[in-house]
Amino acid sequence: MKNRPSLEAFKEKAMQREEVKAEYNALMPIFELKNQMIKARLEANLSQEEVANILHTKKSNISRLESPNSKNLPNLSTLIEYAKAVGFNLEINLKRANLA
Repeated sequence: MKNRPSLEAFKEKAMQREEVKAEYNALMPIFELKNQMIKARLEANLSQEEVANILHTKKSNISRLESPNSKNLPNLSTLIEYAKAVGFNLEINLKRANLA
């Protein structure tokens, strides 16, 4: 039986395909934002349920908001309110695209 490749080996091979690389790069800002949200909440020592209570919503909504697998993207006002709830300010930056 052949061993499965490691995640890093799989990713390296997949990233050689231009369409995979383009999709990965397009989704990266979303994954980075969700990761920052989770880190901010944990730094604030808050659970998803506590954030939900602050925002007068359900824990499942916070879970979906933080999930990188969620099909729906939050609107700007939701992100601002989430940031406030965990003691942060939301900053948005535009970066020049690297067009090759």
